[in-house]
Amino acid sequence: MNKSGQNSHDAVPELVKNAVLVHSSPIPPGTPIVEGYNWNKGIDYHALFQTYKNAGFQARNFGLAVDEIQQMIKARNIPLNDDQIDNFEDDDFIKRKSSCTIFLGYTSNMASCGIRDTIRFLVQHKMVDCIVTTAGGVEEDLIKCLAPTYIGDFHLEGKNLRQHGINRIGNLLVPNDNYCLFEDWVMPILDEMLTEQKENGILWTPSKVITRLGEKINDENSIYYWAAKNKIPVFSPALTDGSLGDMMCFQSFRNPGLVIDIVSDLRRLNTIAMKAVKSGMIIIGGGVIKHHICNANLMRNGADYAVFINTASEFDGSDSGARPDEAVSWGKIRMDAKPVKIYAEASLIFPLLVGETFARYYHSTKEKTVSDV
Repeated sequence: MNKSGQNSHDAVPELVKNAVLVHSSPIPPGTPIVEGYNWNKGIDYHALFQTYKNAGFQARNFGLAVDEIQQMIKARNIPLNDDQIDNFEDDDFIKRKSSCTIFLGYTSNMASCGIRDTIRFLVQHKMVDCIVTTAGGVEEDLIKCLAPTYIGDFHLEGKNLRQHGINRIGNLLVPNDNYCLFEDWVMPILDEMLTEQKENGILWTPSKVITRLGEKINDENSIYYWAAKNKIPVFSPALTDGSLGDMMCFQSFRNPGLVIDIVSDLRRLNTIAMKAVKSGMIIIGGGVIKHHICNANLMRNGADYAVFINTASEFDGSDSGARPDEAVSWGKIRMDAKPVKIYAEASLIFPLLVGETFARYYHSTKEKTVSDV
């Protein structure tokens, strides 16, 4: 027995109490409380997504990304001042169009999967101002206008698929005949471009090539049909890194001489960033598309708004995995910005993000950019 009448083995040792029962400091007033959606209120997906910001983990990042994109849209709707109207710019594709220039970047797998249709919606209704993508991000969109991509399985054996002329992109399947159709379609266009280069002195750049392909495809399901129609520039500094590059290589044997200048495009892209009154970046994936947009925004001392969506980690020092704060250190995002990275696979997240921002705004307004298709 101790002095209090308790058995000594009943007393919690002071060391344990001090370790386990440490008193908390007060939580700052206004700190959000974790709370999820109350399903007893019925099924309301908009209300569900509104609770994400206080649900924690990547749900919170989703909610913050919704806020960030809504800030882009809000800034975009501020009318340009008279001295901000770009009257002296001859290039319609890089002319300042709004008070917030939105850059959209995505890797080729986004054009391969169903995200293509979400991107097409944004471009169709002039909700973004500039696109940066890969060669695959261009050709996969155009190829889908010629023949479909199919659902497969991640576990299909590569050897068996190769023997049957089927290409696998994750759990998507693309028959090799699709690329043969693409060759038949694109080769005459490349020859036409070469003729214009020789006879008219046309200097082709990746963005001008993509515009020409968008004009030629004549299919409203295409991202690049609408980009050409709405004069939204599409940059692809690695345009040869895909089937389109294969076609250019084949042409160089049969009909050599086509020259594509990447430096002129770099100047166009950087000029768009420098002209921006406010700048927003929405980047799906990593690699060249992520850095190309971020580096262009360095030319204006950083973007005002930024949302990254990818699954990459920063431990290897890659730019793909780099968090937005690393871009702040380089001057690619402004120091007073509130950028967001969602660590998630984009085919799950991006349609929801667009639905809660651009699509909700578009369908809530009476005036539409073009007729709904």
